Amino acid sequence: MEIKHALQIRSFAATDTEAVIGLWNDCGLTRPWNDPHKDIARKLSVSPDLFLVGTDGAGQLIASVMVGYDGHRGWINYLAVHPGCQRQGHARRLMERAEQLLTERGCPKLNLQVREGNEAVIAFYESLGYSNDKTVSLGKRLIADI
Repeated sequence: MEIKHALQIRSFAATDTEAVIGLWNDCGLTRPWNDPHKDIARKLSVSPDLFLVGTDGAGQLIASVMVGYDGHRGWINYLAVHPGCQRQGHARRLMERAEQLLTERGCPKLNLQVREGNEAVIAFYESLGYSNDKTVSLGKRLIADI
């Protein structure tokens, strides 16, 4: 899928669900222990306006990002651009929009996590001015999806 149209960014709509999940699968973002339908439902229950998708000139969904803000820090999840549409500035545009939305809410700092070994994605974020906070990310599952 080689698409060189301008990215149109808009809020997620329920009708985007299957296309978004397909995008996440194409980008290798899904994991067996996370049900993407539940992840979407959870996001829609908290700041649904911070769940963005990007479409090409024909209206085909090619990108997504979930943005979070808890009143202290902002978070980025599920930033994805279809493999055939990468390296065209779409992820950069989504991040700029996410940063704008968080700044408008008074968010002082934005955090994100990248899986260890994903050097290309780390380099992308570094090119946007992000740096390693030298922290260890810990997690605990409270509700099993699967």
